[in-house]
Amino acid sequence: MAAQSRYLSIRIDRPAAEVYDYARQPANLPRWAAGLGSSIELVQGRWVAESPLGRVVVEMTELNQHGILDHWVTLATGERFYNPMRVIADGEGCELVFTLRRRPDASDADFDRDAEAVAADLATLK
Repeated sequence: MAAQSRYLSIRIDRPAAEVYDYARQPANLPRWAAGLGSSIELVQGRWVAESPLGRVVVEMTELNQHGILDHWVTLATGERFYNPMRVIADGEGCELVFTLRRRPDASDADFDRDAEAVAADLATLK
């Protein structure tokens, strides 16, 4: 069965390329992605963050010209989450869109909390 998704977006009054360049840098994640923790470091070629769920590995998609910021988060348990994310040019600004996928074991309340956390992260990034 396909995962249920929510599309969370925010308009940012900055050029898409500028937002993309900032958001794609794992070192910047602690400044705007609270769910991934307050610190991140490069350890043996992998970005490792201390998150509320313990140590996680964050992998960003390769540099591209399409505004794709997809990333994978791997928990210490080995469980891996795919997070589609895009920066879409819109005039002199842009829209940042995050696709939140519902975890199979997530209750409605859990899914709502996850959505609120992502929305807060996007507002911080703005």
